[in-house]
Amino acid sequence: MEITLIRHAEPEWVRDGLNVDNPPLTVRGHQQAKLLADSLRGEHFDEVLVSPLLRTRQTAEPVLEVLGHDLVIEPWLEEIRNPIWHGTPVARAEAAYRAEREKTSVERWSGLDGGENVADFVQRINLGCKLFLEERNMVPIGGDLPVWTTGPKSHRVALIAHAGTNSVVICHLLGLAATPWEWERFVLGHSSVSRVTSMDMKDGSSFGVTRLSTLEHLPIEMRTY
Repeated sequence: MEITLIRHAEPEWVRDGLNVDNPPLTVRGHQQAKLLADSLRGEHFDEVLVSPLLRTRQTAEPVLEVLGHDLVIEPWLEEIRNPIWHGTPVARAEAAYRAEREKTSVERWSGLDGGENVADFVQRINLGCKLFLEERNMVPIGGDLPVWTTGPKSHRVALIAHAGTNSVVICHLLGLAATPWEWERFVLGHSSVSRVTSMDMKDGSSFGVTRLSTLEHLPIEMRTY
């Protein structure tokens, strides 16, 4: 199995100095999404699954058109839930992120005040990924190593999601222990493409990263994070 993890294009987090919850894409973000779609033209995916948030659905629109797929929402792909800041001055969010950076490593598990706990987010994504694999006949064989029963070898799935979601999924597939700074451990650009591919062993299958945050479809001046 090959899993392609696509991050959404650039979102409009701030408009007229005010925070925007569940933001749409910026003008540049729509351009990034179009170039992403063009780069995927001619590729075949058996499934394309999309996070329910607006920025991922807008990123997916030109991609789905090029690939000939309908929109399929997968709720577990949703990014970590931020505090409700919509309509408040951007200084409020900036202060919250400054306070987050001042926490110790262990304290970061609590997340932003008023938002989803990072430990709960990681657990949610790990469970979603586990069920995703089980539905495709890949079940852990047991033991300490990240090995699953061998699923459909030629199956190709694209997940259009988020930096946090995609990073936790990569950790899950590689058997890496999670941290509360997955966004910084795997730095994934807007509209970036990462790929994880299964490899066969005598007793099952494991996964390896074949691409990480590929941005070659974007001119350098259009690359954002």
